[in-house]
Amino acid sequence: MLWCPLFQRTSAFLTARRPDALRTAHATAVEQFPTTLDMNNRTSPVRSDAASLRSANLSKGYSAVFATVFIWSVPSLFMFYLNRYYDPWAQNFYRYSVACIAIAPLLLYQIRRGGPRIDMHAVKLCLLPCLPNVVHQVTQVMALFYIGPGVYTIFTRASVIFTALLALAFFPEERVVIRQWQFQVGTLLGLIGAFGVIWFQADANSHDQHIALPGLFIAFTATFCWALYGVLIKRPSAELGSIRSFGLVSFITSALLFPLTLAFGEIGTPFHTGVQANLVLIISAVTCITLAHVLYYVAIREIGVALSQSLQLLCPAIAMALSAWLYGERLTHAQLWSAGILLIGAFLAMRTKPIATAETAENI
Repeated sequence: MLWCPLFQRTSAFLTARRPDALRTAHATAVEQFPTTLDMNNRTSPVRSDAASLRSANLSKGYSAVFATVFIWSVPSLFMFYLNRYYDPWAQNFYRYSVACIAIAPLLLYQIRRGGPRIDMHAVKLCLLPCLPNVVHQVTQVMALFYIGPGVYTIFTRASVIFTALLALAFFPEERVVIRQWQFQVGTLLGLIGAFGVIWFQADANSHDQHIALPGLFIAFTATFCWALYGVLIKRPSAELGSIRSFGLVSFITSALLFPLTLAFGEIGTPFHTGVQANLVLIISAVTCITLAHVLYYVAIREIGVALSQSLQLLCPAIAMALSAWLYGERLTHAQLWSAGILLIGAFLAMRTKPIATAETAENI
C-alpha cells in the first residue's frame, strides 16, 4: 500500500531531526525501566512483612480482648462461691494480697527498665483512688448476698454511665460531651435499665418480688464507687503507667483492707477453710485481677479503646449463662428487658466517651 513507505520515510525524517539530548534521555529511560521494576520487586517483601506484622498484632489484640471478656465474666461467680467460706473483708484482703504478689515480678521488670520512680509522690498519687476501690471491693461482695452473680454483672455495666458523669465533673475539658445526644440518651437508658435490672430482682429471703432496700443501696454504692475509682485512677495511670499504678493500687488496697479485716472480719479464714476454697481464691485473684489487667492493656494497645470497651458488653451474657449453669440463676422478663435497655445505653455512652469510660474496666 502507498501509505506504508510514506509512513516509514516520515518516521525516519522525524528521528533524524530529533535532538541528541532527547534521544539520550529516551535511551536512558528505557535502560532504567527494568531498574524501577527491580526496586518495586525489592520493596514488595517489605510491604508484605509490614502487613504480616499488622495482622499478627491484630490477632494478638483480639486474642487478648476476648480472653479479657471471658475472665471479666467470672469474678462475680468466684465471689459468690467464696461467700460460703470467706466474709467480705477477708475475701477482698486475701484476693488483693495475692494479686499484689502476682503483679510484683512485672512491676520489678518495669522498674529495672527505667521510667517513673516509685516514691512517696507515686504512693500519694495512688492513695486517693484506693479509697473508693476499697469500698467497691467490699460492697460488691456484700451485694452478692442479695442478688445473683449474673444480675450483678449486668448491673455493673451502669458504671460506664456513672464514670462518664463523674468525668464531666472532674475534667472540665470533657464537658462538651454532655451536649451530644448519644450521651444524653445513653445516660437516660442506662440509668433506667440499671434500676430495672436490680429492682425486679426477687428477695431471696422473703416472698417479696423486689430486692430489699439495703441490697439496692449496697449494689448502687458498689457500682458508683467503681466508677469513681475509674475516674480517679486516670491521672496515676497516665503518669506512672498501667503496671506501676496497678502495682501500687494493689499494695495500698491490701494495706487498707488489713485493719478492716482485723476489726470486722476473720483474718484466719484461710487456715479454717478447705484447700479447694483457698485455691479458688488464688485463681480468681491471679486471673480476674492481675492477668485481666495486663491483657486488657494489650488489647487497648493493639485494637484500640473503643472496640475493647464495646466487646466488654459481652461479659453480662457470658456471666448470665455461666451463673444459670452453675447456680441455677434465672432472670425475670422485666429484668431481661431492663438488661437490654441498660446495655444499649452503655453502648451509646461509650460511643460518645471512649476515653473516660476506658477506666471502668481497668481492674476488678
